[in-house]
Amino acid sequence: MKDMRIALPALWIFMVLNYLYCDVLSLFDPAVLRDVMAGHASGGTVQITPEFLLASSVLMEIPMAMILLTRVLGHTLSRWANVASAAFMIVVQIASLFVGTPASYYVFFTVVEVGTLVLIAALALRWTGVERGAVAAVAA
Repeated sequence: MKDMRIALPALWIFMVLNYLYCDVLSLFDPAVLRDVMAGHASGGTVQITPEFLLASSVLMEIPMAMILLTRVLGHTLSRWANVASAAFMIVVQIASLFVGTPASYYVFFTVVEVGTLVLIAALALRWTGVERGAVAAVAA
């Protein structure tokens, strides 16, 4: 990747879109709809409360904030914020598989999301702060 300040936010945008589309599909899942109408989430293990919705909002804000933070933070802070955020979101995403019985579409999105988060962490770890374009401009 030539410019991590473009590549990493693009990957975070990809993550947010996957999270959102998976949530939209869940609205059409008869099992999820039945559980929500009954007052609980998949398998009855999670109550949909204002506190649950706040926690979900905070979790979704992390990848959205990383889109901006990757562009505005200094290299070192941005690098480690990407690694830490990706690692945390990997744990959250994998843990979500153990809440009820996940549908096949949810497992599919989890594989895509975890793979993308691993890529974000790996790219951020390899990010030196010296962009190829900048090196070429200095050499010219």
